[in-house]
Amino acid sequence: MGRDKPAAPGINCFTCQHRNRSEWCVLSAQEMEQLNANKTCRAHAKGEVLFHEDDPCLGIYCVEDGLIGIRKSAADGGSVLLGRLAGPGSTLGYRPLLAGETHHGTAEVLKDSTVCFIDRETVWDLLSHNPALGMEFLRIASRALGEAEDEIFQLTNLSLRTRIAHLLVVMIRRFGTQSDDGRVVLELPLSRPDLAAMVGARPESVSRAIREMTADGVAYFSGRTVNIPDFESLLREIHHEGHI
Repeated sequence: MGRDKPAAPGINCFTCQHRNRSEWCVLSAQEMEQLNANKTCRAHAKGEVLFHEDDPCLGIYCVEDGLIGIRKSAADGGSVLLGRLAGPGSTLGYRPLLAGETHHGTAEVLKDSTVCFIDRETVWDLLSHNPALGMEFLRIASRALGEAEDEIFQLTNLSLRTRIAHLLVVMIRRFGTQSDDGRVVLELPLSRPDLAAMVGARPESVSRAIREMTADGVAYFSGRTVNIPDFESLLREIHHEGHI
């Protein structure tokens, strides 16, 4: 699980930039002190694994910075990257913990990340004393379910080119840099096969769609670097099918 990495210094739950919009915002000062005292924070390099599919759930992971992807085993012996990526402020592992199950996927570090781990004994103790925390976990689980429903809608109703455009917009809002004239540069944190898996298509189909977008001047791909001359044109790719 990468536990041999050095602890990440200077991370305090009381001053965490994500605290007020996380499920932990409902904790009292005493409970926050308990959380802070029992967490461990580690720096993880790209390619490391936080937990493997079918591992027992030992606790909850909070992403301080970086990016984590969840992979599921595929029938051909490989793996598929699922649509939900965990960025700063995201929480991983709460669903198998609450359900008493093993992890349903493998958590892979896609970009160098700092992740805090809270052991299950601490989480269960906090839940037993603060029912509002359980409601917060229910809230984020419901939101994740809604996002999954949106992904199913996209896969079944939107063209591949539109799905790629939608994914690029999501990535740009997280990782892109935009100039005043509307130009955007994005360093994709995904390989081409992973990008294809996220939009539910074969890599060769994605390559064809990317060539079409390049020919139309919508987006230019060079390795993992994407240059978008006009962000509004990319948005119109999505609006064209009535989806934002």
